[in-house]
This record gives sequence, structure tokens and C-alpha cells, in this order.
Amino acid sequence: MTRYFMTIPEACQLVLEAGAMGRGGEIYVFDMGKSIKILNLAKRMIRLSGLELGKDIQITFTGLRPGEKLYEELLNNAETSLPTHHKKIMIATVREYDFEKVKNIVAQLRKLFNQQNNKALVKLLKQSIPEFKSNNSIFEELDN
Repeated sequence: MTRYFMTIPEACQLVLEAGAMGRGGEIYVFDMGKSIKILNLAKRMIRLSGLELGKDIQITFTGLRPGEKLYEELLNNAETSLPTHHKKIMIATVREYDFEKVKNIVAQLRKLFNQQNNKALVKLLKQSIPEFKSNNSIFEELDN
């Protein structure tokens, strides 16, 4: 399993810089470097704490939690990013959606939520967002 990490000061700096360069309507994506294996992060944290893996502390693999992904995706396959003058800030080029269609879908989602009809709600999400996959959850059957 891998995840992206950055320090709070770095993230805040990028958010402030993106806000300053924005003209309105842009979606910014930050270059967060390479994703890191959680296992390697855990081993490094153990070592930096002055402990020895296998002697002072053990790592237990518990498996994925429902809905958890093995890796993060910043954009879907149909979307790309354009560079800006800042090497760590890109502008995402995303699909545009018809406002009335989205408004109708949101109204249906709210209705299904109020009815607590989770299966129908997730099914509608999957129809509306084809890239949405229910990894390791009870809704995986709807991915087909």
C-alpha cells in the first residue's frame, strides 16, 4: 500500500501560492513527489524512534479496511494536468458537466440518502462517475 505525504508547512505554502496565482475556476494539483510504501514508512518510524523491528516492536498486517485503496489516484484516466510557472503546482484539466444534469443527480443522491438506501445511492454514484470503484467493500458487486 502506498500513500503521498508532505509536511504541513509545504502543503500550506503550496495552497497559498496556488491561491495567489488563481484567476477563478482552476483546479490545482500539487506535485507531492513519489508515493511511499506504508511498510517502509513504518520501518523508518520504528528506527527513528530508537526501536528495533522484531525485537522491540512488531508490524502486524491487518489487511485493507472497507473501501481502502492500495494506491492513490490524483486524476482519472480522461484527465490531465498543465504546468504553471511553479514546478510543484499544476492545473488539472477535467471534464465539464452540464449543471442541470449534475443538479438532478445531486437531488437524487440526497433523496436516496434521506431514505438510507445506500445500495441505490452507490449505484447512482457509479453510474455518474464511472471511475468510482468500491475497492474492498460490500458495494464491489456494483462495479461490474
